[in-house]
Amino acid sequence: MTTPPGTFALRDATEADLPAIVAIYNSTIASRMVTADLEPVSVEARRPWFLAHQTPTRPLWVASDANGTVCAWLSFDTFFPRAAYDGTAMIGLYVDAAHRRRGLGRYLLQQAINRAPALGLHTVLGYIFGHNEPSLQLFADHGFVRWGHLPRIAVLDGVERDLIIVGRRVAA
Repeated sequence: MTTPPGTFALRDATEADLPAIVAIYNSTIASRMVTADLEPVSVEARRPWFLAHQTPTRPLWVASDANGTVCAWLSFDTFFPRAAYDGTAMIGLYVDAAHRRRGLGRYLLQQAINRAPALGLHTVLGYIFGHNEPSLQLFADHGFVRWGHLPRIAVLDGVERDLIIVGRRVAA
């Protein structure tokens, strides 16, 4: 894989990366901006998800620093488990708090767009809470448009939240 901005390496995730991946994910839960999980998840609970990404068509990537510390990750998740939808995937993108606002998320998203056709994908999606303006802007900056709006579908600490589905074609 290639090198993102700064001194990071982009590579396929290994099982040894799973604790760091889970820690980055769990660090976003309290903000109520990024995920619908309300409580931290365990490494064991995420193991089946990790194993599902050990395939050439639904990879899980990590960006690590010069010391090998995982600073961000990106996954391609199955949109819907029926064969006609195999060319569509949802992108999950999480950056460690200490590495946000440095272009790492932008780099990872651009790499996902660039490499998606080689994964057999023609369409990529993002599922983003309506109040998560930074993520909505990130995806919009990369050519994603709003394809769906699910009003008040999630309840986070008693507050109903919208889910916005953004999409982009990556192959003709």
